[in-house]
Amino acid sequence: MCRENAKRDTLFVAKTIARHFKRRDTGAYGFKGTKHMPRVTSQEELDRLVELISKHHDGIGIDALLQSLEGSLQRRSLQRRLAVLVQQGRVQMFGESRGVRYRRPPRIISASTNEKANATGQVSAEIYVPTSLEGEEIKTYVRQPRQLRPPVGYKLEFLEQYHPNQTTYLPQGLRDQLHALGRSPADQTPAGTFARDILNRLLIDLSWASSQLEGNTYSRLDTERLIEFGQAAEGKDALETQMILNHKDAIEYLVRDPEHANLTTDTVIALHAFLSDGLMADPSACGRVRTRAVEIGGSVYLPVALPQRLEELFGIVIQMAAEIHDPFEQAFFLMVHLPYLQPFEDVNKRVSRLAANIPFIRHNLCPLSFIDVPQQAYVDAMIGVYELNRIELLRDVFVWAYERSCQQYVAVKQNLVPPDIFRLRYRQALSEVVAAIVRNDEPATDAAVRARTPAAVIEEDKEHFIQLALGEFKTLHPGNAVRFGIRPLEFSAWQERHINQG
Repeated sequence: MCRENAKRDTLFVAKTIARHFKRRDTGAYGFKGTKHMPRVTSQEELDRLVELISKHHDGIGIDALLQSLEGSLQRRSLQRRLAVLVQQGRVQMFGESRGVRYRRPPRIISASTNEKANATGQVSAEIYVPTSLEGEEIKTYVRQPRQLRPPVGYKLEFLEQYHPNQTTYLPQGLRDQLHALGRSPADQTPAGTFARDILNRLLIDLSWASSQLEGNTYSRLDTERLIEFGQAAEGKDALETQMILNHKDAIEYLVRDPEHANLTTDTVIALHAFLSDGLMADPSACGRVRTRAVEIGGSVYLPVALPQRLEELFGIVIQMAAEIHDPFEQAFFLMVHLPYLQPFEDVNKRVSRLAANIPFIRHNLCPLSFIDVPQQAYVDAMIGVYELNRIELLRDVFVWAYERSCQQYVAVKQNLVPPDIFRLRYRQALSEVVAAIVRNDEPATDAAVRARTPAAVIEEDKEHFIQLALGEFKTLHPGNAVRFGIRPLEFSAWQERHINQG
């Protein structure tokens, strides 16, 4: 198998790398210079073409398509796009010669709860994420027996078609929603502040959830005991314990030092070193780009085998990711292209999941913990990327996972309310006013507070200060009156006269 892979890649290199990887001053990422590169078909263009074909349930021929497009595409350009859609399984081609027509595959109707009735009328409750129609198409394809899916290799075009900040996997409206969900109280503070504030919770959630996606059987409580107290769960394989602890070390590496949360090849390799520690058949493969061919369990996808080509592609993927401005698009790009490339002998998906958190750490956004993500949904989505180069099902998983992560951290974010700067500024004056009113046995009225407001409170702040002081009296009791230098018995006597009898 390795010899066949090497032979295949050698031929590919001779024809493809020489064409696409001649470094020029005008060519980004080492691809062929953009001056001579044919215009890349965007995902939006393909989506519009699928939408047009969907309107014709009996299929539509290429001449009719050209007429509907009103001259916006030449015949050969349209043929290329149709070939891509057929290969992706989004469009079916039927008929012969001039009678060839195109149509959408039969749609699969899925309940939002992902519960489907079987032939006996019973309901099977597969745990899955809500999926789009495109996601259902991918799911149906990858659920076919392996022998029915043709083997595929790494396709350079999938990476070439992506242009940072021009191509987008996540539409603008969706990115806006994710930004609104993920915004934290620490968004104006230095990079990494929010992640450090919730580090203890993040260590447990992300270590547990990411390990579960790899089949780890530790419970969340087991994970918490291991991380906080060093107690390994009874009856668990030592490799499962090692996997959890590796996640903990890798997360701490990213969060504790903001300099580590940079998107570079060194950072990604360091993540692999932490995550693969003690888990690799060849210990020297830990923290190193692979030098041999690998296969993907359960998939017909055959990743790149030639080491020199792999190393160069790895650098290009990270460079492209680093140039993406939007943190959500950047995170999703990493989740797509790092596992697709398979730069390491193992642990690639784990590396991509932690690397996807780098943009969130840097922008003080809610982290992506992958908590409660169904393993099968994630596996199906990755196979869809491997075999079809389609991202819709993985996008469904990513969006659901991020919304779920944000729900987990709502309470944490609420507890991270920034301090009241106004109250801090007039802390001493506030204390003096409250203490004076109590000790002088005066009622807590607007007039009393106004009369005792010191000159240190500037004119434009006086109304706010008075309301703040009156608010303090509403929450004052013998237990917290000590903050203002008032003894409990002293306060109780004042309270009896002015509150209980008032």
